[in-house]
Amino acid sequence: MTGYYLAGAFTISALLFFNRNRLFNDLLVIGFLVLQIGFTVYEYLHLNKIELGYFSADALGILLLTTLTVISVPAMYHSHKYLSTKNDSARNIAIYYSAMVVLLTAISASYISNHIAVTWIFVELTTLSASALIYHRRNNRSLEGTWKYVFVCAISITLVFIGILFLSFTLQQAGTDDLSFAVLIKKAPVLNLFWLRLAFIFIFTGFTAKLGLVPMYTAGIDAKDKAPSPAGALLSSVLMNMGFVGIFRLYVVVANSPLHSWADHVILISALLSIFVATVYMTKVKNIKRMFAYSSIEHMGIVMLGIVAGGVGFYAAILHIILHAFVKSSLFFQMGQIYRIYKSKSIYDVGNYFKYNTTGAVVMLLGFFFATAMPPSGLFISEFLIFRSLFESNYLWVLIIVMLLLTMIIWAFGKNIFKLLFSPAVGFNEDQIEKINPAESVSQFILLGLVVYLGLNPPQEFVSLIQEAIKNLPH
Repeated sequence: MTGYYLAGAFTISALLFFNRNRLFNDLLVIGFLVLQIGFTVYEYLHLNKIELGYFSADALGILLLTTLTVISVPAMYHSHKYLSTKNDSARNIAIYYSAMVVLLTAISASYISNHIAVTWIFVELTTLSASALIYHRRNNRSLEGTWKYVFVCAISITLVFIGILFLSFTLQQAGTDDLSFAVLIKKAPVLNLFWLRLAFIFIFTGFTAKLGLVPMYTAGIDAKDKAPSPAGALLSSVLMNMGFVGIFRLYVVVANSPLHSWADHVILISALLSIFVATVYMTKVKNIKRMFAYSSIEHMGIVMLGIVAGGVGFYAAILHIILHAFVKSSLFFQMGQIYRIYKSKSIYDVGNYFKYNTTGAVVMLLGFFFATAMPPSGLFISEFLIFRSLFESNYLWVLIIVMLLLTMIIWAFGKNIFKLLFSPAVGFNEDQIEKINPAESVSQFILLGLVVYLGLNPPQEFVSLIQEAIKNLPH
């Protein structure tokens, strides 16, 4: 099925690229969504089945693939709404949809890849497709954001490639050249620690560009700001999840070697620095989309702290990254409506959002509560479990630091959100305000509803998949 999916998706992307008819574009997009849903259902029903030699949908892949498929439907819908309000040329619209399909396809393939070199190939493909989306507006600012993203990601993907070379060196010494994750886990106890340590450092550093961690978090900030809001929703959710997959699967290998404790220290430093950086910028930033982007950095730091703490933290980390994807994508979808009303992303230019778009304002208010892990947000459950695992693992000093930083983030986030919702907009002309259809916010309510449901009352199959995904980690 994977081969048919890849062939079908890339064919649809090519047709979208060359097509100039909007109706045919819409039909092709619907066709891709049907293909995406069918592929996800098939992979779920064929868990751990090897396809084409390099793909096997494990539990983690199924969880994140399902998350991507759920988000891809509103992403395409809001892309259609976004493009219908612009005077873009047929060529630019074709490129946008084509790049969106390639991005979703490459991320899907990376989720279910069972070979680190194949994962690397699709990660590189996401850089190329994402850059086309970032540059969609074709102005100087989007050009700047695009070249920054390409430059940082080019460095990151080179680091990952070097790390893969180091992995191949130590595997050859262990008597094999198979870079599949199953073989890596099996050989982990006998791998040369010098080469494995170098491989982890390079691969971890490289994937931080996609995940949004220190040191290479800068790649995503400008990208999420400059890209259209529907594309920004994907960059801040399913693309970051792809970075997590790359790091997590290598971490499982290292966790089964004598380097487990050392790797935890590396991740801990990166996670704490990421939360600190997010705190500093969240207290200063006045661009709403950049505020959302820095919030994502904070959440990725929390996710990685769960990995470091271990125990129930492993479960909570995967739960957190799934729920975060739903919350953050809903905020970016709503940001598209905010921009249509105020024609600005600056907190100085917005206000009284409840007056101009009541339904959208409710989404923003709920999104703020959910993103800051307040009940009934499912993120409250995942963060609580991560904090508990930190306490149980004797990381009390880390817990205290993180709690202080998160308090500052909640204050900064809340200050800007309440300014948007309740304070009068300075110098805002209400005469030509665009009326937003409340139905456009339905997708955000659904996504936020999933955050509550999966956090407070997760189905047993969902829990079992997370437990299956962490079974190779030491408990």
